Amino acid sequence: MSDATAYADRIERLADEATVARETVDPDPPDDERAMALLREGLGPTVALYCEARTGESISRFTTAEFDRLQGAVDDWLAAYAACYGVTVDADYSVRAAAELLVETRNIRDVAQLLTDVPER
Repeated sequence: MSDATAYADRIERLADEATVARETVDPDPPDDERAMALLREGLGPTVALYCEARTGESISRFTTAEFDRLQGAVDDWLAAYAACYGVTVDADYSVRAAAELLVETRNIRDVAQLLTDVPER
């Protein structure tokens, strides 16, 4: 059994919420408030879960399925975020890259903007 099974329920919940967010985002942008809510309530907790599992006394290993769901959740959150600005992104982002940016910037909005280039600066 994987050390990460403790994370399995959280990963499933976040991934399911990300799928719903991506499918239901309002196509009438810009919606900065909705974008920030997606980051605070979705992308932030998703990346934080990865950071939590990869730091501390013991590094947890995810099963392939858990990691794929976590990775997919990051892609869905970022696609929903970009859609809030009327932008379609080719969602293929690394959860590790997002985590590294979060550690560096300490700001989930900066993480999303740096990964997606949305909104343009």
